[in-house]
Amino acid sequence: MANTTSGSKNIAASGKVLRVRNATLADIPAIGALSKRVYTGTGIDPYSRAELRGQLNNFAEGKFVVTLEDEIVGYCATFRVSGEVCLKPHSWAAITANGYGTRHDAEGEWLYGMEVCVDSSVRGYRIGQRLYNARKKLCEELGLKGIVFVGRLPSLSRRIKKYGSAENYLDAVVQQRTRDPVLSFQLRNNFEVIDLMPNYLVDDTGSMGYGVHLVWHNPKVETAANVAHTKRHGGRQPDTVRIGTVQYMQRRVTSFVEFMSFIEYFVDVVADYKGDFVVFPELITLQLLSIEDQELTPIQSIEALTKYTPRYVEAMQDLAVRYNINIIGGSHPTRVANGRVENISYVFHRDGRVDEQAKIHPTPNEVYWWNIEGGNELQVIDTDCGPIGILICYDSEFPELGRHLVDQGAEILFVPFCTDERQSYMRVRYSCQARAVENQVYVVMSGNVGNLPNVANMDIQYAQSCILTPCDFHFARDGIAADTTPNVETVAIADLRPESLRIARNSGTVQNLRDRRHDLYQMKWRGN
Repeated sequence: MANTTSGSKNIAASGKVLRVRNATLADIPAIGALSKRVYTGTGIDPYSRAELRGQLNNFAEGKFVVTLEDEIVGYCATFRVSGEVCLKPHSWAAITANGYGTRHDAEGEWLYGMEVCVDSSVRGYRIGQRLYNARKKLCEELGLKGIVFVGRLPSLSRRIKKYGSAENYLDAVVQQRTRDPVLSFQLRNNFEVIDLMPNYLVDDTGSMGYGVHLVWHNPKVETAANVAHTKRHGGRQPDTVRIGTVQYMQRRVTSFVEFMSFIEYFVDVVADYKGDFVVFPELITLQLLSIEDQELTPIQSIEALTKYTPRYVEAMQDLAVRYNINIIGGSHPTRVANGRVENISYVFHRDGRVDEQAKIHPTPNEVYWWNIEGGNELQVIDTDCGPIGILICYDSEFPELGRHLVDQGAEILFVPFCTDERQSYMRVRYSCQARAVENQVYVVMSGNVGNLPNVANMDIQYAQSCILTPCDFHFARDGIAADTTPNVETVAIADLRPESLRIARNSGTVQNLRDRRHDLYQMKWRGN
């Protein structure tokens, strides 16, 4: 419930100080008097001293008052509850145990707001805002999923004739075609409407018994949408994910063992820095073609590379386990079971698992030189650092793919790339930065430098590998967590915080994911 009394005070002129603190049992008489002032004429009974004692004794940590010197001018009551209880339709009497607060569940993952009442003699000093902020702070400190409550519609009885139904009135307020003194305030505080709830508080004549079921998601934990992804994609994500992206020098090698020695060097380096991921560029295994004494035809090259696939996968899998690090293995042209040649990025987990993601859009050069065909599946990959997505080079230039991965819960997109000159590189770089902004996600780029004589379509390379972020206050000023010098072999390392993404998505300067107009457009994935 929420309401105010009438009147106005000039607090600034009085020299008195407003404070927010936890309520105590000694405050019960004053809180009871406040509730009587607030609810007179509404049909709602004020709180009895027994009810207030129950509220405080059951969960004192969740009760707050705002004081103006010695006078209590605001009161807020909350308790913990499970989602199974608070997210379903209910009545005020049932969920609050008739105002005593005995439904408090010490293991409940949600904070339920059973009461906010404010003396309107202090209207204009954001007493309600202070109480809402105290609620949110408590929710964050306890690590709860969010806050749920049912708000009043005290103007509904006066406006029902104009709007025809409570549903129409609610829609008008949500669409900002009209203003409700209570609900509009709650919406400005980032509460979202779940549904309209009839018979919530039958004594509330102004609201005609209706209440608006509202929720606020704690930005420091998963949103309701991401909770499903967390269950699907595994365990709790760490606070920080350390990533090393390798800007790799393509050079001639004389054997597979020598090739793997270069790979192992960089795996070792990033592992020494306690990295969670080490990332290699697209088509890194084309270096193996330099073992041959003469340039091979495209068909011969693909067949030669296919022979290395089992050794490559086994060796990389071994490195991931031995060095206790997840490896994004660039990409490797592979002849798959149905005879197609696909450009596949392998993900080698430090627990020994291997996943793969085929490139969806082969470039014209890949089609011409290697007869590579695009894959048809794009799914997030479960890791011990949360769900990730892979977009191989050209795939990053198609915004639908990044959005599809983020909709599945990805918070980091890895982009192994291979570009021959600066213009090609900048297409990928600008696209990756756009994916980071529009999806509020981290994007990691890893590219090749150097050259490979006698290897078709790998003559020259241009790269400036980097780790990109959204552009908001929680991230690096230019949206770049780490960058490299162009065209030199090096490693860039950065610590990424999934929590920062969640905060930005829920309360950032802009909220690209949440602000999508689902009523106007959608992306429908037709593949697997």
